[in-house]
Amino acid sequence: MEIRVLRYFVEMAREGSMTRAAERLHITQPTMSKQLHELEAELGQKLFTRSNYSVRLTDAGLLLLRRAQDILDMADKTQAEFRAYDAGMGGVVSVGSPESDSFKYFARAVKRVQSRCPRIRFDVLSGDSVHVTDRLDRGLLDFAAVMDRVDENKYNFLELPAFDSWGLFMRRDSPLAKKKHLTLDDLFGVPLIVSSQCLAQDFPRWFGDRLERLNIVATYNLFYNGAVMVREGLGCAVSYDKLAHTGSGSGLCYREIEGLNRSRMFIIWKKHQLFSPAAAMLLEELKSEFGKTASHAHE
Repeated sequence: MEIRVLRYFVEMAREGSMTRAAERLHITQPTMSKQLHELEAELGQKLFTRSNYSVRLTDAGLLLLRRAQDILDMADKTQAEFRAYDAGMGGVVSVGSPESDSFKYFARAVKRVQSRCPRIRFDVLSGDSVHVTDRLDRGLLDFAAVMDRVDENKYNFLELPAFDSWGLFMRRDSPLAKKKHLTLDDLFGVPLIVSSQCLAQDFPRWFGDRLERLNIVATYNLFYNGAVMVREGLGCAVSYDKLAHTGSGSGLCYREIEGLNRSRMFIIWKKHQLFSPAAAMLLEELKSEFGKTASHAHE
C-alpha cells in the first residue's frame, strides 16, 4: 500500500464522491479510480460500491478507513519529525488531554519552551483519558495527560501540582443553586448530564447499587456541549470545576459535591519512548518544573 493511494482513499471516503475527492486532490477522476481499484486488487477485498450519486464503503472499506487514518497520522508525524532535524530546533510536539484547569501547568511549560524555540509547534488533542492513551499507545502522541490513575508498567509520568474538584453545573434558577455545597444524595431526582467516561468509571464507584435510580438524560465527551445543554435547561452537568464560565451573564453556577476525592492530573509517556529533539526539550522542561515537586515522578 502506498501512502499516496491511502490519501486518495481517505479523501474519497470523506467526500462520499470520487469526482469531488479527485477535484480536491487536484488529480483526474480516472486516475483516482484506477489507483483505488488497484488497491482493492492488492487487498483482495471490495472496498466501496458506487451509485449514480455517491460512493459507499463496504465493511472492508470501513476497516481500512480506520487503519488508513492511523497510518497517515503516523506518516505525517514522522515526516514532521525528520523535517525538524533539517530545520534546526523546530517541529511538532503532540499531546492529548482531557478537559481540566490543571492543564494550565502543562501550557505554561510549553510557553517557556516556545520562548526559547519559537519554531516548535504544539498540537493538542482534547479527549477523555481512554481516547488519548489509545493514541499514545499507537505512537500518534508524544505525551498524554490523564486523571487519577497511571499504569506504571506501561508509562513514565509526572504529577502536576493541582487538583480538580467534582461538582454540579446548573442554571442559576435551579433549586440546588440555593445550597452552598451538595452531596451525592442531592443528585437523585435531578436530570443529569454526565461525561461518558465518568458514567462508566466513577458513577458505579460513587453510587453502587443505587446507580439505576439516577436520572441520566444525556452524556457528553467534551464539556463545552455539556455546558450548552445546561444553559438550555436540559439538566445539570456533573464535571470538574472551572470548565465553564459561571460569572455575570453566564446564567450558570457551580456547586462542589462534598465527600468525593479530588482528581489529580498526570503527564505520561511510554516507557523507552524515543523522542524528537523538540519533544525531548519539552520533557526536560517538564521534569525541571514538576520532577522536584511531584512525589511520584519517574525518570
